[in-house]
Parts: sequence; structure tokens; C-alpha cells
Amino acid sequence: MLAQYVCPSRLGLFRIVRHGRRWRAIHERVEIGRFECERDALEALRAHCPRARLPRQLEHWRFLPQLALVHARASNEDTMHWPLQA
Repeated sequence: MLAQYVCPSRLGLFRIVRHGRRWRAIHERVEIGRFECERDALEALRAHCPRARLPRQLEHWRFLPQLALVHARASNEDTMHWPLQA
């Protein structure tokens, strides 16, 4: 998974996801568009769904950096022995 900004709302989950050098604006499972910077993606999401009352500044969104997502693992040793499915 790539670096992304996330904002839950009563109207669904809004995400701004880094995709290469561009940013994707996503509402639930629908891509709204691709943009050169994350701020343009934010404005597109706000225009797409004004009733969601999304924060105007990305600093108020939750940021999930790429490395944090890559290194996230289950810490319980029992989970290391999950059966493989064919």
C-alpha cells in the first residue's frame, strides 16, 4: 500500500493516495481524479462531496506514510502459523 491521507466521515471514507508522482482522490471505492499535488486532490474531494464537511487542511487528516504501512505486522506469534490456502 502507498502513502495516503485518510479522513472518515458519516458519508464514507475519503482518501488521498500517492500513486507514483501523482495523487488519487478517492471516496469509498470511487476514484474522483488524479492530481499533481495532494492539495488539489483535497479540493476535488471537497467539491465532490461538500456535505461530508471534510477538513480544509491536510494537517487535520490522518497521514499514513508508506514505510509505516510496509512494516506493519501482527505481533502475536500465533499469527505466524496461519495455514496456507491452495
